[in-house]
Amino acid sequence: METSSQSPSHTTPTKEAFPKKSLEVGDIVVLVLYFVFVMLVGLWSMWRTKRSTVKGYFLAGKDMVWWPVGASLFASNVGSGHFIGLAGSGAASGIGVTAYEWNGLFCVLVLAWLFLPIYISSGVTTMPEYLQRRFGGKRIQIFLAILYLFIYIFTKISVDMYAGALFIQQALHWDLYVAVTALLVITAIYTVAGGLAAVIYTDTLQTIIMIIGAVILMVYSFIEVGGYDALEEQYFNAIPKSHTGNSSCGMPREDAFHIFRDPVTSDLPWPGILVGMTITSLWYWCTDQVIVQRSLSAKNLSHAKGGSLLAAYLKVLPLFLMVLPGMISRVLFTDQVACTDPELCKDICGNPSGCSDIAYPKMVIELLPTGLRGLMMSVMIAALMSSLTSIFNSASTIFTLDLWRHCRPRSSEWELMIVGRAFVLVLVAVSIMWIPLVQASQGGQLFTYIQSISSYLQPPVAMVFIAGCFWKRTNEKGAFWGLTIGLAVGIIRMALDFIYVPPQCDQPDTRPGVVKYVHYLYFSMILGLLTMIIVVVISLCTEPPSKEMVSRLTWSTRWDPVTQSLEEEATGNSVVENGVTVAQNGVSVAENTPDRTDTSSTDGIINNSTEDVPSAASRLKKAIFWICGMDSKVEDTHDQAPSAPPEPAEVLLHEPFVVKQLLNANLIICMSAAVFLWAYFS
Repeated sequence: METSSQSPSHTTPTKEAFPKKSLEVGDIVVLVLYFVFVMLVGLWSMWRTKRSTVKGYFLAGKDMVWWPVGASLFASNVGSGHFIGLAGSGAASGIGVTAYEWNGLFCVLVLAWLFLPIYISSGVTTMPEYLQRRFGGKRIQIFLAILYLFIYIFTKISVDMYAGALFIQQALHWDLYVAVTALLVITAIYTVAGGLAAVIYTDTLQTIIMIIGAVILMVYSFIEVGGYDALEEQYFNAIPKSHTGNSSCGMPREDAFHIFRDPVTSDLPWPGILVGMTITSLWYWCTDQVIVQRSLSAKNLSHAKGGSLLAAYLKVLPLFLMVLPGMISRVLFTDQVACTDPELCKDICGNPSGCSDIAYPKMVIELLPTGLRGLMMSVMIAALMSSLTSIFNSASTIFTLDLWRHCRPRSSEWELMIVGRAFVLVLVAVSIMWIPLVQASQGGQLFTYIQSISSYLQPPVAMVFIAGCFWKRTNEKGAFWGLTIGLAVGIIRMALDFIYVPPQCDQPDTRPGVVKYVHYLYFSMILGLLTMIIVVVISLCTEPPSKEMVSRLTWSTRWDPVTQSLEEEATGNSVVENGVTVAQNGVSVAENTPDRTDTSSTDGIINNSTEDVPSAASRLKKAIFWICGMDSKVEDTHDQAPSAPPEPAEVLLHEPFVVKQLLNANLIICMSAAVFLWAYFS
């Protein structure tokens, strides 16, 4: 095994000094078995749930219990970008990046105890839909739907694709496009066919695999370095041979083992961690469709809370499973992971900005024996696939329910099912085309890139949701202009970051002061405050929202009785116009003709059965419908009956007394443990 940091020579190593290993036959066998297992679980989950309705496909029938919900929350959050990014940031700058994980621990609990009761009471499926009901009109809903799709396609998918591709290149030396395309195709099969249920069950399997594999690698790495105390000592001596003179390039940070750092000169200032980071975390955990959709799939509020608690407990692990192994990788493979010479870095990992992002793949390939390497490859692929399936399903939900249904308000449920599945295939194609741009644009520390972009786009959205959920006086004009102006300011700062890139180490910094001196976490604080001021001022200067825009849509009104407008929206109250049955909410439609056998609606949308499919349909078409769960000609009476009025809040938000107290006790225990960890490592 290579331990270049202990060599007395300080000559600059060459590319030939770093021989590349690859997986052996035993590793490939483990990898193939993993794929077979995942596909079997995906196929099983496809037939376990009803996939031919909006509720069944996009919300897993709202029948999930707490443990798959919690596992899916964790798996959706911890993608391959986390393994690569957290370990890379740990190698480059220490444990400070753990603050993002433990901040998220609190925010996922905020989701369950504060935001979810509002979302459940309002009966929404998507986050843009919530804002449409809360503020009325369509412009905020469409604006937010497009923004979410932009964030998913150009940040989340691109980051996970880059991280997964980096691991594949390090481990297998396969052609990038062949490997990624194969992964995307397998991922798309059970996402398209099975909907959210298949995604959640496969996420549960992949969470187990990720934790087991990561624990094994952590044990191997700590044995190799000699324990935590040895890591604290050796990390500060992990200086690459390419380091020259008195330069600070490649030198470990003095505050590497502290989370709270200097408020002016550090990479993660502590005021930014406490406030700016919390704003972006609230967006991600409390308003992002990927996360909220999993919680809404729970059968009731108690199971949703239990899922959030499980995810919160699991969020303690990344420091030990990813960040510290990344720091150990720097100790063991200093010249590669901490290289400072741009030409050498380009030879080692293809990135002249630095190679800290190879820290985790390097550990897997160099430390683990045959078989376990295959298991860890499975872990990385599990992380990649779980995050991609979550994004694909949530992006499909937003596109179908917030954009397509807006353009075609009379679209049938059959049409929505087809569009939702087809859009996943479009995302797969976009992901493949995006790979070259990802390779060209990503550099340095991947996790830092993710968080900086988040700090420019997410605070305005978070502030609008917070105001809408917890301040009844917020109206549509305040929310729209706060969102618009805040995003405009954030995009300007993001553009400046791309135009004025950070200089190489020890080079003069000629960037403008707003880029050079205003840390992205401080900018998140400024942007959040600016947005909230705009929302409050404009809301107070314009007319207050109507009662319909507030009832069951805010924290203080979540217990309101069902209003007449909500009942009409749920039942449809259809009327006949020119021989066509049209729901008053402008969604449901069915021909009122004698030969029509199915004019029932499900959730306000007409449920067209396979009678819409020509009887002479080709076998291929029938096979496709069968795979997608849309082949049944006789639907359950439950799905054909007109939608019932919204249930009273007392029913939707009911929690058994004993269960509620048990959940609250776990909430206190979890938060107390988190506070202790913050204090210990701060």
